[in-house]
Amino acid sequence: MIENPTTFNSSGKNPHFFMEDFPLHTAPHTGPVSIEISELNLWYGSSRALKNIHLRLPQNCIFAFIGPSGCGKSTLLRTINRMNDLVLNCKIEGKVKINNIDIYNKNTDVVELRKRVGMVFQKPNPFPMSIFDNVAYGPRIHGVSKKEIPEIVERALKQAALWDEVKDRLKTPALSLSGGQQQRLCIARTLAVDPEIILFDEPCSALDPISTGKIEELMIQLKDRYTIIVVTHNMQQATRISDYTAFFMSGELIETGRTEEIFENPKDERTEKYITGRFG
Repeated sequence: MIENPTTFNSSGKNPHFFMEDFPLHTAPHTGPVSIEISELNLWYGSSRALKNIHLRLPQNCIFAFIGPSGCGKSTLLRTINRMNDLVLNCKIEGKVKINNIDIYNKNTDVVELRKRVGMVFQKPNPFPMSIFDNVAYGPRIHGVSKKEIPEIVERALKQAALWDEVKDRLKTPALSLSGGQQQRLCIARTLAVDPEIILFDEPCSALDPISTGKIEELMIQLKDRYTIIVVTHNMQQATRISDYTAFFMSGELIETGRTEEIFENPKDERTEKYITGRFG
């Protein structure tokens, strides 16, 4: 274990920190852990939104969070890059470790954390600037040299499967793109700062089926290089793209495991009722 880290960075990786070491709420997996959450509780004022969450997520997979509205899945997602720090009267207890570093340690560099743990939101949120400047924004504020920026922008747009559609109009406003293109641009913007983990909060809920298919295909391609967590209300989407699924209800983690096991043979009756549409 790394004690009292002064910053969050990739040097905290521990090659001996494996999934099989942790039996509680651990999806069966033989690779190393990317994220370990333990004894996590969260309150918004007097309202308890997360209740004693224990969860371990492996590297280089897609992990889906499912559950009814208000169950805590998006709240948990936001704890992984400390977005809840921005919420008034939010109190958090417990630990969230990434590569065995506690990100809630008082010495954590939150800017560096959010560089390593990118987030794509429910609705596309491109900046009111050009396509090029949207993708270049992150590298610029992190001090990347000017001559490196064009190569980074091209690489990120290619990774986001958008380059061929926009390479001849990089200086046009990002807001001129379609909704699906805007969401892929936001993914490219996240990829441009070279994260290790990407959080998706219902990234396709505002998109048409064709755009949704492109985003899903993109996420499947990206998992070879990144750990991906996606919050979704779409059960079909969870089964199509995710390797593992966690089901939440009323702020509690009810069940987690390989996606096919969760949907074909859930162990908890509440999980079965939810995925078959009998409540939620």
